[in-house]
Amino acid sequence: MIRTTLMTITLAGALFAADAPKTYTGIITDTMCGADHAHMGITPDAKCVRECVRMPGGKWKYALLVGKQVYTLSDQQTPEKYAAQKVKVTGTLYPKTGILKVDRIEAAK
Repeated sequence: MIRTTLMTITLAGALFAADAPKTYTGIITDTMCGADHAHMGITPDAKCVRECVRMPGGKWKYALLVGKQVYTLSDQQTPEKYAAQKVKVTGTLYPKTGILKVDRIEAAK
């Protein structure tokens, strides 16, 4: 019973730690390369992003590059079609983990 109560309190605290849903504009990248794909020697950048995410072991994830910040995206399927493109992502950012819980991804104009 105490364990369940503590778990509930912990989860509630994690939910309140997140920002409210917002729209973030940035570039779809991967958590390995971030802003710099040159060191991989794979061109174009979109190909590099996709290949990094597909590397065995599943260590690297699709992410959103906003300025110098790289946020891991919760949706790991939709970003593939936007690799290395400017997009608008609507969702909730969890600052402690750097994860952006995606509600919607669309091309930026």
